[in-house]
Amino acid sequence: MSEYQYYEFTTVDRPLTARDQAELRSLSTRADITATSFVNTYEWGNFKGDPRKLMERYFDAHLYLANWGTHQLMLRLPKHVLAPATAAQYCQSDSASAWTAGKHVIIDLHDEDEDGTDEWDLDGHGLLASIIPVRASLAAADLRLLYLAWLRCVQSEEIADDEPEPPVPAGLGTLDAPLTAVAEFLRIDPDLIAAGVAGSSPAASDEPTPTQLRTWVVQLPARDKDAILTDLITGGDSLLRSRLLRRYRDAHRTDTPTPAAARTAGELLATAADLRAERERRDAEQRERDRVRRERSATAARQRHLDTLAVDQPAAWQRVDTLIATKKPREYDTAVQLLVDLRDLGERDGDTSSFRDRLAELRAMHARKPGLLERLNLAGLDT
Repeated sequence: MSEYQYYEFTTVDRPLTARDQAELRSLSTRADITATSFVNTYEWGNFKGDPRKLMERYFDAHLYLANWGTHQLMLRLPKHVLAPATAAQYCQSDSASAWTAGKHVIIDLHDEDEDGTDEWDLDGHGLLASIIPVRASLAAADLRLLYLAWLRCVQSEEIADDEPEPPVPAGLGTLDAPLTAVAEFLRIDPDLIAAGVAGSSPAASDEPTPTQLRTWVVQLPARDKDAILTDLITGGDSLLRSRLLRRYRDAHRTDTPTPAAARTAGELLATAADLRAERERRDAEQRERDRVRRERSATAARQRHLDTLAVDQPAAWQRVDTLIATKKPREYDTAVQLLVDLRDLGERDGDTSSFRDRLAELRAMHARKPGLLERLNLAGLDT
């Protein structure tokens, strides 16, 4: 296989009609097409469709990856839940861009492998499913995805160092599974995310209870309730829950946290570099502690082994003779290891002369066994 390309499109707000599916089938005879998705994998050739146009016309989400390192994620949302100006505030370059199409705004998040190395053993199936919940969160005014997109631009050095950061959304320090999946898919530097966290306030921890929501709904104007019920029954707004939760939180916000002073892209990169250096220092210290612990453990185990050997050294020497008598290479190896143990035992207990005498006798006795002598020499048991 010379290449791997994976295309997946999915629709959330409305199913694909039979006509839609027929139009999509004209783009690929091999794709898996359902009322909600279009999936195709290429090991040769290229997709004939234009993902941007497909997003504008049919789909609400798109994921693409290729073994040469390209990762791409697109999301489409109605303008009434994501204002184009808000998207543009964060999506400022090739790595994160946004445009409007009819009643929708589409964001395009893109990353190329900076090392230019091929990726193999790829499988795109399931990736978009793990990411798609971020769309509903974004519709509910959770802007953490957009801030991550801006960090992707900073990491790619597409933002000037003196460019101030956009508003930092709350909760950046506690990314949920879908946002974590996005960060990993786009290969956003964890240290750069950590640098951004310093400007983020904690996320609101209290979700509204059913009783609180019921009380709020009772107080809504009748015309609003009618509109909500109509959307619910007709299924005309798949983001209805996100919009209502957003409206509830806006109505019950008691205080607005004071935003932190905006930092520049260059300052964030510098902070990320400092965090990386500190993390690497801690990792190196931990590796050294682990190495010392392993060495101490190995030394203790070695001493216990030698203690056991010291109980009956004549039996150990007898086993050496028995192993050599087999004239088998594998048994030679075992005999040589046992001799190394006996040598180390003698060195530990200050009795090396006895071992040297026995070894000299053994080498003389088996002087016509070159395979054995070679193994003894390699093990440092020459005299």
